[in-house]
Amino acid sequence: MTKFLGTGVALITPFKTDLSIDHSALANIVNFNIDNGTEYLVICGTTAESVTLNKQEKKDVIATISKANNGRLPLVLGIGGNNTAEVIEEIKATDLSNIDAILSVSPYYTKPTQEGIYQHFKAISEVSPKPIILYNVPGRTAVNMIPTTTLRLANDFENIIGVKEAGNNVGQYLQLLKHKPKNFLIISGDDDLALGIVLAGGAGVISVLGQAVPKDFSNMIRLGLEGKSKEAYKLHFKLMDVTAQIFEENNPAGIKAVFEALGLTQATVRMPLVVASNALKEKIKKSVAQLN
Repeated sequence: MTKFLGTGVALITPFKTDLSIDHSALANIVNFNIDNGTEYLVICGTTAESVTLNKQEKKDVIATISKANNGRLPLVLGIGGNNTAEVIEEIKATDLSNIDAILSVSPYYTKPTQEGIYQHFKAISEVSPKPIILYNVPGRTAVNMIPTTTLRLANDFENIIGVKEAGNNVGQYLQLLKHKPKNFLIISGDDDLALGIVLAGGAGVISVLGQAVPKDFSNMIRLGLEGKSKEAYKLHFKLMDVTAQIFEENNPAGIKAVFEALGLTQATVRMPLVVASNALKEKIKKSVAQLN
């Protein structure tokens, strides 16, 4: 699964002021990432505000990204939820011909046990025609998928190829790295921890910030994979302030403020999210200006 080494980016869904999808801006963001070193693209994840997109809008987003990408980078599609049967039906109903893997979030809100999480992903694994990357983000799901559950899934199902770990828990990352099967991918979902996890043996990152600063971010991760820690940490420190700022209020309001500062799209989000405050936008604008 070398196609998922390095920097993947969880693409935003740009909106116009009338809240319709800005497909032109989305295509520009795809090309911006391809031209500046990103290794793969993640479609319709949390950062894409996918829960606010209807079925047709999701199809349109996939089509726009696929067309702009034109086979140049691997594509990962977010398909997950807290209704196992519904997730299975969505996988079956979705045209996955241009998709290289599925990113599937651990069930949220319902707070299943670890056995429930295992059975959920077992059922998905048994029907998925594409490799699966698990997604553990306890801050959003309310339940942590503990390392023993992740590793059990990794060992039991060949098409479960990795996990995007986003618990901001270094100890948990290290447990996964220590005990994982040889080719199982431990992918950071925490931008602030990504370099350290890569240096410890991680496969890379699925990043929020990386899509707005793809050259610096992908170079940082690439240097980390090569073990060049001093050079990599120079880029980490360069990006450290804006990395923290984009998560101060909510995601993706922060990253959309970065894109607005770059002139690539507006900062519009759909409710119940609200745009970044003017104070945060000003901080982000100054940080972005200092990156050049």
